[in-house]
Amino acid sequence: MLYLTDDTGLLPFFLPLGIIGFYRYLWYAIKVCAWLVYKPVRPKQRPTYRSDQDVTIIVPTIDAGEEFKIAARSWLACNPKQIIIITEDKMREPIQELANEINPSKILVLTLPKANKRSQMVTGINATQTEILVFADDDAIWKPTMLDSILACFEDLKMGGVGTSQTVHAIDPAGHQTVWEVLAGFRLSIRNVEVAASTHIDGGVCCLSGRTAAYRTLILKDPAFQYGFQNDLWLNKYPLNSGDDKFLTRWMVSHGWNTYVQVCPEAELYSTFKNNWRFLRQVLRWTRNTWRSDFRSLFTERYIWRRHPYVAFTMVDKIFNPITLLSGPVLVCVYLINQATEKTPTKTPLPAWNILLSYVCWLLLTRGLKLVPHFLKRPFDVIYLPAWLLFNYYFAIMKLYALCTLHVTSWGSRTFNEELSPSSQPIEAGRQIEKQPPPTPVPISSVTLPPPSVPEPKSAPAPKPEPEPKRESEKEPPKATAQPHPALHVPQNTNDTTVPVTSTTTTKAPTNNALPRLQLPQIEPFSPIVIDILDEK
Repeated sequence: MLYLTDDTGLLPFFLPLGIIGFYRYLWYAIKVCAWLVYKPVRPKQRPTYRSDQDVTIIVPTIDAGEEFKIAARSWLACNPKQIIIITEDKMREPIQELANEINPSKILVLTLPKANKRSQMVTGINATQTEILVFADDDAIWKPTMLDSILACFEDLKMGGVGTSQTVHAIDPAGHQTVWEVLAGFRLSIRNVEVAASTHIDGGVCCLSGRTAAYRTLILKDPAFQYGFQNDLWLNKYPLNSGDDKFLTRWMVSHGWNTYVQVCPEAELYSTFKNNWRFLRQVLRWTRNTWRSDFRSLFTERYIWRRHPYVAFTMVDKIFNPITLLSGPVLVCVYLINQATEKTPTKTPLPAWNILLSYVCWLLLTRGLKLVPHFLKRPFDVIYLPAWLLFNYYFAIMKLYALCTLHVTSWGSRTFNEELSPSSQPIEAGRQIEKQPPPTPVPISSVTLPPPSVPEPKSAPAPKPEPEPKRESEKEPPKATAQPHPALHVPQNTNDTTVPVTSTTTTKAPTNNALPRLQLPQIEPFSPIVIDILDEK
């Protein structure tokens, strides 16, 4: 707000409309127009992908509450081929009991020694045997049409990731939402408008939310992806555990894959949020992740500028948003002081109460207009508009605090002991992380598929009067006659316990939409490699 309108004598109240304010309202009007003309992708009558054959749901979790039961039943209503739940060892028994209670034939429970979300996700990825995998939070409740709506986007062979629209599911069984849950609902309503607008304008999105997002399995089986995903450091020092959805979204952008967000009732999920002050800790963690990811997208990787310039501009706009928001009250106070000192016979200053009241009413009006889509669904939430106004200013201060504490990478709202989590501990300067070296790329044309190995009999070897003929397992394996797709990862050995073989560099998006449907090899699930990044004291 560089200039405040001087309407003394013209209006009986103060109108705080300035240059910055005009820019922000114009910018939001562009978003609303794009949201109004946005259209989701509709499923075909004869789709290429079917949920019961081509979809695996991966759920990393450390909890087993009632919300999990409700969510799991909603996933099964979408008829996926399999649900893989990855938890820590001490939670195996209660999670397995829940799986047995719901549907043991479709739910597979895997465990890791320690709770680490990214390691849990990689474990689920490597156990997946379908072409499409869907990450879901353990409290994400779906509609029965969710998977059909998501799979419609993958008719485009260059489509790498698909997100959904979101709304709040009350923790209270009676459906009552606390003020914290209503504030979360306000945030989601504005987010749904923004992601629909960015998807329509240039096909990009700041983040495919990890509450529910679908990806092509072959992209995430890339050893280069899994190595970078599990060894993600901020400033080459602080290991990151949260922010996995940000990493996935940036990987899609940097490797040429398209993304899409289905903003429609058929693809709307319900998610629970903290119904107390701990919601603010969630917001603080998300804000830190956003700062880190946006800086990487804009200044380190920079693919976003060429592929999705509108999204890049929104990221830049968010950087200055807290400054412009906090400058408003400051400039109003400056105006209040100046107009009292510049009193002339022809210019009578407005009373201070008039200016302050007009400013508050203006803020409530403009913030309320942004929430019209939410009020159409929940009109009684309008009583929380003053709380939303206060939260906006608190959030602006929180963003500045988060910017100064980007080195803090703990979850902040999880119930497990964060001190035991490797991702919450910084790495001392000068110490080397005990990592495995990145995988050596192997050209896909040079890979041959050996037949499954045959175990040797355990009986004692007989005397050898004459040379025995070669066993079947010692014969030279037949070479593959068909040339696999150049973007397809083929495992070097079906019993290999390391990462599968990849193409020459990393999995890039295909450039020809007429390519045949990609087929994934059947890969046996294997235990992930746990990399300790801290020395035991």
